[in-house]
Amino acid sequence: MPHQIPWLIFLLPVFSLIIISFILRPFFNHRPKLSGYVTIGAIGIACAFSFWVLAEVFGAPGHKLEIPDIQWVVIGDLSVHVGLMVDSLTAVMVVLVTLVSLMVQIYSQGYMHGDPGYHRYFAFMSLFTACMLGLVMADNLVFMFLFWEGVGLGSYLLIGFWFHRPSAANAAKKAFIVTRFGDLGFLAAILLLFYHTGTFDIAELHGLAIAGVLAGTTLTWVAIGIFAGAAGKSAQFPLHVWLPDAMEGPTPVSSLIHAATMVAAGVFLVARFSPLFEHSEVALTTVAAIGGFTAIFAASMGLVMTDIKRVLAYSTISQLGYMMLGLGTGGMAVGIIHLVNHAFFKCLLFLGAGSINHSTGTFDMREMGGLRKAMPWTFATFLIASLSLAGIWPFSGFWSKDDIVVSAFAGNSILFYLSMITVFMTAFYIFRVIFLTFGGEYRGGAPSEHGGHEPQGPHESSKVMVIPMVFLAAMSIFSGWFNITGGFNEFMGHAGHGHEVHSFAEGFFGMLTHPVALLSLLLAVLGILLAYAMYSAKWVSAVAVGRVFKPFYTLFSRKYWMDELYERVIVVRVLVDGIFAALDFFDARVVDGAVNGVAEGTAAAGKAVRRVQTGQLQVYAMAIAVGVVAIAVCYYVFG
Repeated sequence: MPHQIPWLIFLLPVFSLIIISFILRPFFNHRPKLSGYVTIGAIGIACAFSFWVLAEVFGAPGHKLEIPDIQWVVIGDLSVHVGLMVDSLTAVMVVLVTLVSLMVQIYSQGYMHGDPGYHRYFAFMSLFTACMLGLVMADNLVFMFLFWEGVGLGSYLLIGFWFHRPSAANAAKKAFIVTRFGDLGFLAAILLLFYHTGTFDIAELHGLAIAGVLAGTTLTWVAIGIFAGAAGKSAQFPLHVWLPDAMEGPTPVSSLIHAATMVAAGVFLVARFSPLFEHSEVALTTVAAIGGFTAIFAASMGLVMTDIKRVLAYSTISQLGYMMLGLGTGGMAVGIIHLVNHAFFKCLLFLGAGSINHSTGTFDMREMGGLRKAMPWTFATFLIASLSLAGIWPFSGFWSKDDIVVSAFAGNSILFYLSMITVFMTAFYIFRVIFLTFGGEYRGGAPSEHGGHEPQGPHESSKVMVIPMVFLAAMSIFSGWFNITGGFNEFMGHAGHGHEVHSFAEGFFGMLTHPVALLSLLLAVLGILLAYAMYSAKWVSAVAVGRVFKPFYTLFSRKYWMDELYERVIVVRVLVDGIFAALDFFDARVVDGAVNGVAEGTAAAGKAVRRVQTGQLQVYAMAIAVGVVAIAVCYYVFG
């Protein structure tokens, strides 16, 4: 296979960015959709190449392709090479990133139609996709960290796309700053690795960990540092607070961030360095524990949100926690297959939310209702994605989520119980969305993201928005089937959760007999039934339940006061009024005081010397005479 093909997968979105930013500007007024076509064409070709790479990797020895490196920087004895690591993990990720991004770009033509920043939007989307592709294909830590930060930059630009809104500008800054705390841990891990090993090459680091050369406390701290970076990008507790606010960006941006780019980067990072984590029990336990806690913690907030995008945002945080739990208890394949399935159904859920907003002009579920008849395609696809998210058999989410809970059951009883409670909560909150949005009667609208009201009332979205949703709905059904017989585990080089399957039919129906899987399915069905009883049949009053559990409702709706803790206590009281004020005092009184004191002393000395220099010769002669006498006296006394 030509070595240029993997490079082109990464470079095509870069070319798209350059063409839109510097070449197409004169044509924007005459061809308003040209930038969208360029982005779709570039990412579409990259997607085709990605499937080619996947096929080649599947047939290659060890499921890995050898791509020659390019020398980048030489400083003395230090030589940094730019290269690509094209193995099974890379092949899966490039297909996922390009395919989901392609669907989002096609959908965006309809969603962003008429927006004054249309061309800027597609330029930023090209940058974002390129950085994510560079991240997943990098074969050394320097190259990877460069694109890791590029993904952060892309998210900042897209979350703050409507920068004239203070809420969007603040959300972009919040995402950029919060993730920097995690990135500091990742950078520290990179420096620690280089100090102890002298290499940035990822494959060499894997080998050193497997051989036991990289081990002990050093390996543990390195793995913890890597996970800190992953926790920032993948919004794991306590660095999760940026993700719900990121909903201020355009809905297709939310879809791409939550499905296959920024938040997926953290999960990918842990999977990429799985040999290091697997040789550090402390680090692996930390990943599983933080993931399991984040899953139930975020799901609890999704129960009470009224903004449909914020429900989906907390759902994403919860599902990312599931992925980390899978990586910590079941290995790389368990976490990555759920990442793949989640990318399709979560992307679809956000695109469905965008379709609803285009029709109703609001994201507030209290002002929706009755959309099932007005928006049949949106309803059908949203329902499929919700069933997959809830883990209902045989949708894709069932297979990967049950792999995780089975792995948790075998590894840690507390994390297993947390994961099972989260299954129930997930099914409840997503079907709460279904019944509030599509059930009952239409309850009105509000100004849309683009301003104004939709005068024609609820209506189905255009074909350019519906077609990507239909494709993603199909993937939300079938993507999980690829691992029914354990083929994905084998491709990724990891064993499954232990039960051997000899045929597709045996795996397809046999999973229902597994007690843990059956219990998980039962809890999901109970969650759906409770949502139906409260929000559709009205057998149980949601208002009455809210009054009974008011302390919990307040706790969840206020997001555990985490924003207040960070913004008012830590930022204002601790940092601004405490540390920064102390540093300002030290700078003003000590640093500046010392400098000013030296200057004042020098000036005072100058004034004293200036008084001595009178310009009178008789005074100078007297001083010389006194000096001679003083010298003679000293010589006579001490000589």
